[in-house]
Amino acid sequence: MQISYRWLKEYIQTDLSPEEMSAVLTSIGLEVDSLEAWCPVKGGLEGFVVGEVLTCEKHPNADRLKVTTVNVGKDTPLGIVCGAPNVAARQKVVIASIGTTVYATDGSFEIKKSKIRGIESEGMICAEDEMGLGVSHEGIMVLDASAVPGTPAKDYFRIATDYIFEIGLTPNRIDAASHIGVARDLAAYLEVNTRGFSKKDSYRLPSVDAFAVDNCDLNIGITVENADACPRYAGIVITGVTVAPSPVWLQERLRSIGLSPINNVVDVTNFVLHETGQPLHAFDAGKITGGRVIVKTLPEGTSFVTLDGTERKLAADDLMICNADGGMCIGGVFGGLESGIDDKTVNVFLESACFNPKYIRHTAKRHGLNTDASFRFERGIDPHNTVYALKRAALLIKETAGGKISSDVVDVCLKPVTPFTVSLDFERIRRLTGCEIAPDVIRKILEALEIKVERCTDRGMDVTVPPYRVDVQREADIAEEILRIYGYNNVPFGNEIHSTLTYAPKPDCERIVNVVSDFLSSCGFNEIMSNSLTKTAYYQHAHVFPEERSVKILNPLSQDLGCMRQTLLYGGLEAILYNTNRRNPNLKLFEFGNCYRLEERQGQPLAGYTEQRHLALFLTGNKNTATWNTPTQPTDFYTMKAYAENVFKRLGVPVRALTITETESDELHSEGLRYADRNATVLEIAVISPRLLKQFDINEAVWYADFHWDVVLRLLNRVKITYKELSRFPEVHRDLSLLVDKNIRFAEICRIAEHADQKLLKKINLFDVYEGGNLASGKKSYAVSFTLQDMQQTLTDLQIDKTMQHIAAALEKEAGAQVRQ
Repeated sequence: MQISYRWLKEYIQTDLSPEEMSAVLTSIGLEVDSLEAWCPVKGGLEGFVVGEVLTCEKHPNADRLKVTTVNVGKDTPLGIVCGAPNVAARQKVVIASIGTTVYATDGSFEIKKSKIRGIESEGMICAEDEMGLGVSHEGIMVLDASAVPGTPAKDYFRIATDYIFEIGLTPNRIDAASHIGVARDLAAYLEVNTRGFSKKDSYRLPSVDAFAVDNCDLNIGITVENADACPRYAGIVITGVTVAPSPVWLQERLRSIGLSPINNVVDVTNFVLHETGQPLHAFDAGKITGGRVIVKTLPEGTSFVTLDGTERKLAADDLMICNADGGMCIGGVFGGLESGIDDKTVNVFLESACFNPKYIRHTAKRHGLNTDASFRFERGIDPHNTVYALKRAALLIKETAGGKISSDVVDVCLKPVTPFTVSLDFERIRRLTGCEIAPDVIRKILEALEIKVERCTDRGMDVTVPPYRVDVQREADIAEEILRIYGYNNVPFGNEIHSTLTYAPKPDCERIVNVVSDFLSSCGFNEIMSNSLTKTAYYQHAHVFPEERSVKILNPLSQDLGCMRQTLLYGGLEAILYNTNRRNPNLKLFEFGNCYRLEERQGQPLAGYTEQRHLALFLTGNKNTATWNTPTQPTDFYTMKAYAENVFKRLGVPVRALTITETESDELHSEGLRYADRNATVLEIAVISPRLLKQFDINEAVWYADFHWDVVLRLLNRVKITYKELSRFPEVHRDLSLLVDKNIRFAEICRIAEHADQKLLKKINLFDVYEGGNLASGKKSYAVSFTLQDMQQTLTDLQIDKTMQHIAAALEKEAGAQVRQ
């Protein structure tokens, strides 16, 4: 949400600088994400000065150019060559001096000293479009004769720099979604924490005392058929308006917060929305057939064309603002194409209403609409503000568009809203805030926040909270309000520690996550964090992760956030696509995250829903960057396998204790391995299928590892850390060349050899694999290195030969291996 510093100061008198105000707003819960300078004229007219043309003569070498001398308030006039047809002596003009950046309509450029047809030019005499003050380029801008040469143009045109706060508004603070709302909160803080500041004297709302009905020439009735959806609806008619561009001050106010001016009537409704927080809507009164506005729902499937030209099918609970013939507007969400204000509008019906947040939220999400109005109605607005905002807008429309107020305010309030009543206990407030705050200070804070103290005793208070604070309805909420105005930094840090001893389960999940994260980071991986809400489309027509197993969101914020993720795969591919599109193709990524799945429903509300934690690794591109002596090498399956198995090694999990099998290709993976423990999948490694990569528009191969983290943690419960002395005796290496069937895996060779000798055999390494024409059909050759070592003595040749014969015999018997000489 954007808030203008200069606009804000129309409601609160304070000497706080933008930076100081930013710090205060953040401290009271309105966190300022950024603070930026803004100027209604790009560049702020820096470098432009008022000048007086002293002489103007024809250029000796060009028919359409003139040579001028211009007084800019310095000792020496400037010589400037000008091509404008209307330049003449004794004119007051605007000069862009050397070094000034000119932001013209067709681009920007810097003024430099140059020669034009042989004559030096030391600046430029400007037209209005070259200063950003208009669009005309027919000639230079001629100023009033009273203009003083040397005056900065920004002072002459009264161009003031504004500052824009970008506030990260939390969902519960809709009361501060306007300039008046922010000013009200700021005034409460200053009332309590600034000596000499009085909210009564320094905080003020725009007056609507001038509001008066001019005549009753056009009365439009209001009927509310659905009081639950619309507790309050008010309207008024203004006749004889002239729809035209808004005055400069109104356009600048809207542009400063990122809005584009449309016309004076619509701009007033937008201005009042961002001023007061009350959404308004203006209808062309001539298009309200039957002379009555009806607030109701329409039958399921009714077609309605909104302002953006889109035809939408209405649901049975979409609240509509209708006339006698049909819908004019989706209430609180979006206007209709046929009933809005246009250049031919003469009479305006102005709406100010309070809608039920539930209805607005469902409708906005159903149609994929997110407007400034729906944003506020979804969270709950001040029902007591509707008539004030209506009168404020009516006066502004009269000021900017002319016309007369031609009806009384019609205010239909079917469900009056009363303030919330909350009881406070001082002792509980002390425990919640963590500090002792005097009752009189508490009272001062609450009154500054417009929370009325009804009764006060030695033990507590009874207070009433205004309806615009929809988030303050409990004692804990009041404690939070007290503390944010009192100041979190004012809470003393004591030496007394209140704690309890608790048993920490082993293994410590978070510590293990940090260990693995540090290990992967040291290997060059970057951690990513994807949204656990993802696209439902990913699971449509899927078999591995079918759509019927998705945990769906009843009211999704958008189509891209329709369900909970079943896998970390899609989030990783989105990250890879994002990076590769930005010329970052060589990626090592990892993510810890929960995955959600709906199994079989079993009667109870949450039965069948599962939540499991996973660790995903992603590799794509090259393993290394090319150097003068090292060419690039593409990432391959064994690179991913090494990283994944090293995670097990870092945790002390013996990889050879796991069952490793090949996985078949499916819609997601082309080939891979599955690591299991007692039939429970621990890890899956695979290359992503080209078909899926094509869907994501990824051109490089992607390798993927998926750790079932809950199973990994269960494995860690069985890991016993032992310590033993390093052997003082040397290792011995022996190699065997084995001829085996093609279906024999190296893991099987390791298992047989380790089982054959568990005392001396320490390491097994595969250093060559050969499959060629010299071998029998269906055979391959493994070259395997065995490392032997004794903890007690140096091995003799007899011991070594005996051990190797034992291993070879076991391999021949169990794997059908032949030892090649």
